[in-house]
Amino acid sequence: MPKISQKGQAMPESPIRKLVPFAEAAKKRGNKVFHLNIGQPDIKTPQVALDAVKNNTIEVLSYARSEGSEEYREKLAAYYKKHNINVTAEDIIITTGGSEALLFTLGSITDAGDEIIIPEPFYANYNGFSTANNTKVVPVISSIDDGFALPPIEEFEKLISPKTKAILICNPGNPTGYLYSKDEINKLKALVLKHDLFLVADEVYREFVYDDNKHNSVMSLDGLDQHAIMIDSVSKRYSMCGARIGCVVSKNKTFTQAILKFAQARLSSPTYALLASEAALETPQSYFDEVIEEYVDRRNILIEELNKIPNLKVSEPKGAFYCIS
Repeated sequence: MPKISQKGQAMPESPIRKLVPFAEAAKKRGNKVFHLNIGQPDIKTPQVALDAVKNNTIEVLSYARSEGSEEYREKLAAYYKKHNINVTAEDIIITTGGSEALLFTLGSITDAGDEIIIPEPFYANYNGFSTANNTKVVPVISSIDDGFALPPIEEFEKLISPKTKAILICNPGNPTGYLYSKDEINKLKALVLKHDLFLVADEVYREFVYDDNKHNSVMSLDGLDQHAIMIDSVSKRYSMCGARIGCVVSKNKTFTQAILKFAQARLSSPTYALLASEAALETPQSYFDEVIEEYVDRRNILIEELNKIPNLKVSEPKGAFYCIS
């Protein structure tokens, strides 16, 4: 019998998605299931995005451009500018979800055996993306005692080796809900410049920041043009997980040219999803205001009830929609 590759055998199962069959079986038995296992918002998708698909006049469902249409990327650049992220359409490559953006990024910046440092706890699929690229994840441990703040820079430096190519953060964090401060982002900036590394920031939860805190993007820092890489997605922002549209953003032209080659190899992202994603940029601010209010209410109820459990330590999230205890 032909053998599966070592990489195929090493590819980890999603610890989240493997719960789905159990949940579905419970439903068939007539049980009520509350899904806490996957980052799928139950917030309604903006109507403007749904209407773009329902009301289009496409007669030939053709390939889109591998990097995404210039019009969509121009609109994305304008959206980012509102968030103090000054980039152009040429700095943006559209991907099939944030997952593909991360896969392409690791494929472009690492070779087999190279390492990336990630604060732990981290999104479980980072392991899968790394395995798919024969890249080693080197965790640096954050603690619930300080709400999963950035570990001391000295702990990062202990882990840097000749194989280290990047530091990857999720901001706000999945699964911790931690929001990195401007000071913490600047410490990472100094570190990657000192060691000539990439700083990759998964910023898909950018809109979900609470308690008058502010999100600090790696793309807003001066002096990081050749080092900063931002991962983004429409999935959580517009409750459009099924659209599978994301992007990679960087001012490093050599890097974006490499990403484009990966994008060309898979031809294009799905055309209908691109239509919906472009239309979603017209979503009014009131939509986000209502979503944030809803998430804050849910967070407060959850934290209040969890704190009633004896001997349970809870970290109050500053962003995203996760809680860890």
